[in-house]
Amino acid sequence: MQKRLALSKLKSFKAPSFLAALAGVAAAAVVLSVAELIGAFFTARATPVIALGSTFIDFTPPWLKDFAIATFGTGDKAALFVGMGLTIALLACVLGVVAYRNWALGAAGVLLMGAVIVASVVTRAGVKPSDALPSIVGTVAGLIVLRLLITRLWRLRSFPDAPAGVAAKAPERPATSRRAFFAAAGLAAAGAGIAAAGGRLLSTARSNVAQARASLRLPTPLQAAAAVPAGVQSATPGVTPWLTPNGDFYRIDTALSVPEINADEWELRVHGLVEKELRLTFQDLLDADLIESHVTLTCVSNPVGGNLAGNAKWLGLPIRDVLRRARPRDGADMVLSTSIDGFSASTPLEVLQDGRDAMLAIGMNGEPLPLEHGYPVRMVVPGLYGFVSATKWVVDLEVTRFADSKAYWTQRGWSERGPIKTMARVEVPKSFAVVPAGRVAVGGTAWAQTRGIEKVEVQIDGGDWLPALLSDEASVVTWRQWSFDWDAKPGSHYIKVRATDATGEVQTEKRADPVPDGASGWQSVMVTVE
Repeated sequence: MQKRLALSKLKSFKAPSFLAALAGVAAAAVVLSVAELIGAFFTARATPVIALGSTFIDFTPPWLKDFAIATFGTGDKAALFVGMGLTIALLACVLGVVAYRNWALGAAGVLLMGAVIVASVVTRAGVKPSDALPSIVGTVAGLIVLRLLITRLWRLRSFPDAPAGVAAKAPERPATSRRAFFAAAGLAAAGAGIAAAGGRLLSTARSNVAQARASLRLPTPLQAAAAVPAGVQSATPGVTPWLTPNGDFYRIDTALSVPEINADEWELRVHGLVEKELRLTFQDLLDADLIESHVTLTCVSNPVGGNLAGNAKWLGLPIRDVLRRARPRDGADMVLSTSIDGFSASTPLEVLQDGRDAMLAIGMNGEPLPLEHGYPVRMVVPGLYGFVSATKWVVDLEVTRFADSKAYWTQRGWSERGPIKTMARVEVPKSFAVVPAGRVAVGGTAWAQTRGIEKVEVQIDGGDWLPALLSDEASVVTWRQWSFDWDAKPGSHYIKVRATDATGEVQTEKRADPVPDGASGWQSVMVTVE
């Protein structure tokens, strides 16, 4: 009997804690879903999950960002959301248990979390103080739900279930019970799910940006893109398409929620160390003398052999034309470009004024920019990594000095200037592939934007460097593909590749991590020949 009583006490101790944790999770779901529903009438950056995630990204150290991209690639944002969900659930469990044992302390914890959410919202770029309202209402709603659920648990504590083998006491239990608690918690969770779904539907219904983009007809450029030679694609089957489709183009940025900007309301401010401040509308760009150019973009976080690079045909207004109108003053050496979500990039002024096709792009591969790639306007600058040049959803260009202003990632330990390093990668066969003995087709891509690729060489098992067959070159600002026929013998083998740019500089063997100015080294692929 004593053993049964001990087990009963242990279960009665554990059960309320578990149920209190469950109450905390249900309350947290209400906080987020109510804020999501009300946030449909505000900016997307006003929702707690987006604001918290964006704040986390702002404080992410370079090594953690690099780890996330290396591990998850373009799925880094999905991984962040999963991690945030688990963290929020864990904190909610703790707050639920604390509230069960000490309501005042638990309520204070909920209010503190609400304050953190509100602070994350109001400190986002382009957010008004009124945008904190969804988070405030959500926090209040969650606190009410938590109180209702915890109250039911307190009643259970006052009228515990009788242990097995012990006769029940005479006092009648209140109507509430574990079953009633689970019903209330389930109702709260269902309501949270409905509110969250309703918020997303409302946001979609209220937004007409996607429809406006779909109906936009791009103007004919004054300068069309140069004709692409017929032989740009590698002869090796399986090598990346020379022209990257929009849907396959890599996306690395700091925006958890894709900004939805009405093109009719978009405006670019050009100011700072200039003789004449400018304000350009989207219609100004449509009416301007636009150019078209194939340009390969590369992310600074791309590891050796990585896939964070893409080649597209861009349509836009040359930035040098904009700067010619603004007339930068003596001493200026940098343009700080800023996105509507607060991201900024530092681009050397001379790069934007030389002969390369740096542009304010409005088109990508013959259609308006996709929303996730910067619609309605982004920057495209050949020869520089994206973190110092490829600002999406751009709304501000400040002509300034490197000594006076720091960009988003420069403040976090990355370099001020980001010229792209010469790089070659093996795409076929993949690392650890098993291939049959005999003729094996090897192929891949190399790039050295603004310099061009002069030579690609392949090395098998540390032997001599052998020349690969280069595909035709479209321009020095696009990547160049290559192929190589290998007479493979049975066994395990290592394939290395290196490129030489048109200045005669050979890709360095020295390994370097992406931080602070891009990865370097020769890629090595191991294959098994049978």
